[in-house]
Amino acid sequence: MLEACEVALSLTLQNIDHLKKQLKQLDKVINRELEAIPQTLTSVKGLGPVSAAGIIAEIGDIKRFKDQAALAQYAGLTWTRYQSGDFDAEERCLTKSGNRYLRYYQVQAANSLRVHNEEYKAYYQTKYCEVSKHQHKRALVLTARKLERLVFALLSKGQIYKGTVMN
Repeated sequence: MLEACEVALSLTLQNIDHLKKQLKQLDKVINRELEAIPQTLTSVKGLGPVSAAGIIAEIGDIKRFKDQAALAQYAGLTWTRYQSGDFDAEERCLTKSGNRYLRYYQVQAANSLRVHNEEYKAYYQTKYCEVSKHQHKRALVLTARKLERLVFALLSKGQIYKGTVMN
């Protein structure tokens, strides 16, 4: 019994070492690919190379989108409309259409920015305190939408982020 546990533990440790090596190799490939792309997104404090690479890969050519609203709709960071006559519902859900991978990368990046970037931390806190239901999810998606506007501006203008609001 003891010998079987030792063998299982040894194999598990070997698998962990192998996965660590693969992860390092993958990080090198991602960084090499990012060197060919202008460092517009990684200039934002809190936005790492993996998130930036994922966002850029999922967006493709930014010129496909006429404005940030079109990019947000492509990512699925828009809300459905429930209305009939004069009635317009206040509680609405996020659309399920759109590029789910881009939405995932942007929400994860927004979560990172919420922790590491003071501007986004303040924005998240403001949106968090506005409502009593679904506070974290709502605030996080709204922070991702704010990031969406920044991503569109940085990629379409080819600028480096300097911590100021761009028009």
